[in-house]
Amino acid sequence: MKTIIFSSIMFLLFQSNFINAQKQTVVEKYGRTLNLGVGIGYYGYVGYTTPVVHANFEFDVAKNFTLAPFITFYSYEKYHYWGNQNHEYRNYYYRQNVIPVGVKGTYYFDGLLKASTKWDFYLGGSLGFAFRSTRWESDYYGETTVSHGTSDLYFDGHIGAEYHFTNKIGLLLDLSSGISTLCLAIHL
Repeated sequence: MKTIIFSSIMFLLFQSNFINAQKQTVVEKYGRTLNLGVGIGYYGYVGYTTPVVHANFEFDVAKNFTLAPFITFYSYEKYHYWGNQNHEYRNYYYRQNVIPVGVKGTYYFDGLLKASTKWDFYLGGSLGFAFRSTRWESDYYGETTVSHGTSDLYFDGHIGAEYHFTNKIGLLLDLSSGISTLCLAIHL
């Protein structure tokens, strides 16, 4: 009887170690995630923060590394002092809409930080192009080229964290050098 009990205990311990070993070798996947969010952008030439809408879709490229094509939209209003002999000197406004499109590369540090499965921590960078359209006040007749403003080349550095409510839904805070967002993360 002692042999059967001893053998059963050894069998259960072996199975327990085998299952734990299996769990430890599983590599966490970060990709197949749709991130939808809103946030703020700060641009020195605008002089204030402006609301931002953002979306990206992450896919796994290598262990702990994802790429995510993204699209963002923001708009701001600026004033330009102008006039001539036919038009009074005053501040005329223009509205600029900016749509950055590109790809974001992200490296996750969960393993290094020994984070629980509820959390993801990362650093990343975005590279792309910013498409701009400018609309001037209707009675403005001066130069319509905006020489200052966002560059056509878009680059942004990121640091962020995601908290997983479930296996499918998380909340992502992405702080960056230009646009910071709070996103709903949907894991597919």
